[in-house]
Amino acid sequence: MLTADETSTTQGTGQKLARLGILISGRGTNCQAIAHAIREGRLTGCEIAVVVCNVPGAPGIEAVRRFGLPVVTLEGRGREQRDHEEAISALLRKFRVDLVCMAGYRRVLSAGFVREWKGRILNIHPSLLPAFAGRDALQQALEYGARYTGCTISFVDEQVEGGVIVLQRVVEIYDDDTEASLFERELAEEHFAYSEAIQRVLSGDFEARGRRYVLREDVLQEEDAGPDDSSPEPGLEAR
Repeated sequence: MLTADETSTTQGTGQKLARLGILISGRGTNCQAIAHAIREGRLTGCEIAVVVCNVPGAPGIEAVRRFGLPVVTLEGRGREQRDHEEAISALLRKFRVDLVCMAGYRRVLSAGFVREWKGRILNIHPSLLPAFAGRDALQQALEYGARYTGCTISFVDEQVEGGVIVLQRVVEIYDDDTEASLFERELAEEHFAYSEAIQRVLSGDFEARGRRYVLREDVLQEEDAGPDDSSPEPGLEAR
């Protein structure tokens, strides 16, 4: 998994910033939400290095450009997956990307791409994985009669939607919900959850244990210990 030592850039303060490479295919609303979070100081220690879109003319391209972010279109249609992904990897390396964030990217990444960027790819899915994996996750939840769904941000591995889960948020399903009404509420949760998950990954305070992404034991020990009560009260040593 990505560690704090793997971030590569600095700004005026000398603070290292992790460089994000965001992959989009459509409206890019999660990418915009991440950009907003960085701008507002809710997501710290990182910057968006480049946004890559595989669909020419996708509405997210202009939306993201309004943030002053570099956007590159690399059309995937009609191109061999290997060649397309090699072009994406070359671009990510050019922009010195530390963490790849799939944000509405509508292509399954190959095992080769995943191996190259192992432990450095996040994806978001509109369900509480492992429930309702695959396409049309919200419609699946409605048809199943589920009372709750949500969103999942997880690391990407060679098993589709099988990587370690970083964070999940829950959305209640109402009796009168349609796919459209459920989508609106679920998407609002995505916009907060993705930035929170990125912050968690970049913090260095969490680690993967089996299939769980949990607070590191040394951090837990520090929190359990509380303040150091062994120091003398001010002036006590002079008595």
